[in-house]
Formats: sequence, structure tokens, C-alpha cells
Amino acid sequence: MTSTSDVLAPRRVALLGVLATAVLVLDILTKVVGVALLEGREPVRLLGGAVYLVLVRNPGAAFSLATGYTWLLSLVAGAVVVAIIRITRRLRSTGWAVALGLILGGALGNLADRIFRSPGPLVGHVVDTVSLFAPDGSVWPVFNLADSAIVTGGALLVLLALLGRELDGTRTGDGSADRSGDADG
Repeated sequence: MTSTSDVLAPRRVALLGVLATAVLVLDILTKVVGVALLEGREPVRLLGGAVYLVLVRNPGAAFSLATGYTWLLSLVAGAVVVAIIRITRRLRSTGWAVALGLILGGALGNLADRIFRSPGPLVGHVVDTVSLFAPDGSVWPVFNLADSAIVTGGALLVLLALLGRELDGTRTGDGSADRSGDADG
């Protein structure tokens, strides 16, 4: 007999895939538009200076960490993608599907930059376009949609862990799937 949790698993994987694809496509589009509109131009001030649109080509990670290790960051992003894909067979939780979809889409977006942008494969610079409170990233590092998706997905994973929600739809200490007919944790 097939359990409700087993029937819902493909839906959770589909949700993860659709969300990851949407993040990836939107990230690529915002980077293409950002390069086209911001290359060689002064930062664009929005919301009274709370947000600036500026073009930065980042060879490192957040806060410009690991500059010069773009190849290593590419391998880490690739490992994250593989790990997420491998654990999808156990995925029964809507919350986990959303979190992992955001992280997967963001990782793929930045990995695509590292593979396809100059100066070359596995050493390409990530395009960042959003700066908060200052046009130069001095208050908060300049970021992109992929970075936002990764951080949001990571924060959601922390919240799920604090709430005791597991990848398979169970709750910590419960040992059984959510009996409401929808393992939505």
C-alpha cells in the first residue's frame, strides 16, 4: 500500500524543481539586464538611497571572501547542487522543498556565472547589482538575486530545524509523518 507521504513526494520534488528553475531564470535575466543597463554608468539611486543598482563583478564569495579561489567556490557550488539532487528522493516536506529550491536555484545562478563569464570557465566573476544604503557596498556587500535566494533558503532551513521539521515530513521526536494527509513541514 502506498502512503500519502509517498504520493506527495513527487509533488515536493516538482515544487523544488519549479522554484529552482524560476530563481535561475530570474537571476540570469536580472544579470543580463544589469550588465546591459549599468555597464560603465554611475549607480542608480532608489528609495531615497536605501537601494542602489550598481554593476560589480565579484571574483569571490560574499563580503569578497575567497577572492582568487573562484575555482574552489565553483566546486563547492557544484557539490551543493549534487547534494540537493541526491536528497530529493527522501523529500516529503513542502518547507524543505521551498528552501532547497531557493538554494539550488541560487547556487546554479552563481555557478553559471563562474562557468560562463570572463575571465574563463571556473574562474568567472559573479555579477552583483544590488547595494544597500551605499552605492559602493560599504554598508552591506553588493549582491544579486541568486545570493538573496540562497540566504532566504538557508534562513528557512534554520527555521525548519528550530521547529523540528525534517526533510521527510516528520517532526523531531515524533518519528512519524504528519498525519494531516499532507507532510507539509
